[in-house]
Amino acid sequence: MRHLAEVVQFLNEPSAFSPTSAVLPEQTAGTAELPDFSDVRGQLMAKRALEVAAAGNHNILMIGPPGSGKTMLAKRFAGILPKLTFREALEATQIHGVAGVLPPGIGVLRNRPFRSPHHTISDAGLIGGGSGSPRPGEVSLAHQGVLFLDELPEFPRGVLEQLRQPLEEGAVTLARSNGTLTFPARIMLVAAMNPCPCGFYGDSTRECRCTPGIIARYLAKVSGPLLDRIDMHIEVPAVPYKELRSKTDGVPSSEIRARVETARETQRQRGFYNAQIPASQLRTLCALDETGERTLEMAVRRMNLSARAHDRVLRVARTIADLDESNVVSTKHLAEAVQCRNLDGNYWN
Repeated sequence: MRHLAEVVQFLNEPSAFSPTSAVLPEQTAGTAELPDFSDVRGQLMAKRALEVAAAGNHNILMIGPPGSGKTMLAKRFAGILPKLTFREALEATQIHGVAGVLPPGIGVLRNRPFRSPHHTISDAGLIGGGSGSPRPGEVSLAHQGVLFLDELPEFPRGVLEQLRQPLEEGAVTLARSNGTLTFPARIMLVAAMNPCPCGFYGDSTRECRCTPGIIARYLAKVSGPLLDRIDMHIEVPAVPYKELRSKTDGVPSSEIRARVETARETQRQRGFYNAQIPASQLRTLCALDETGERTLEMAVRRMNLSARAHDRVLRVARTIADLDESNVVSTKHLAEAVQCRNLDGNYWN
């Protein structure tokens, strides 16, 4: 409204005015400043897995020795995610405003949040809470974005277990004596860890100094129920010297992001991202032929997958099919999805 007279006229006759469309102004500078995937040498399998995770909004865990590039890959992950929609931007901005961490001079967040808390964080710092009026934690500040947990087993196990509800429901509920408060927490969890305390268990070039008991206790810090809620578990091995010294640039983030946006647009037409496919529609959207059924049955038996892990494999396979612009989940899509869960048997089972 330009003046009060128009306000009065609108109140008396609303149909005389057309609604205004709120459009988030374009901003490309923020995306261009993000680290680019072309900087990463080698790690083609890890890059592919991160592309699949971004396309379907899946949680992902990377395991590998120190210096293999896990943190470098994670920091470039935000650059292949689609831009925030206007609704997503408003939701993320509200959370940051409530927490009092909105940057000065910023009216609406333009880039997806990327939160990377230290492993000494408390329950209240990660999930939310505190004395007096509860505040959003890191898991809510990462709403519509990425929560990166580096050195996952170094976090207190009790803190990690608090992630189970937000990963499953996309929200955090805090109960207090004067009422219950719910913060949104629709995040993509990206986690990284070494395979053992020294970091070289399973490395073909360096000897691991840890005993089997030490390795088992280290891995046990990440519980089975939490692993079940992480869709993809991938290995990030040390980069061979020739690949490290290669002069060939990798695929840029912009090219990967274009494929991710295409796959996500397909999912928006269905009404949800693949990581949130309802159980009632899973068999329809992820229907398998006879060969696919045998492949999945063999994977479930050999890898001792739970019912939840079975469903997550199917959701990842659906994302791989979307990246392939295929309406059908074929055996090759399913096989790639199963490969993204094979660390369950290598390390935890």
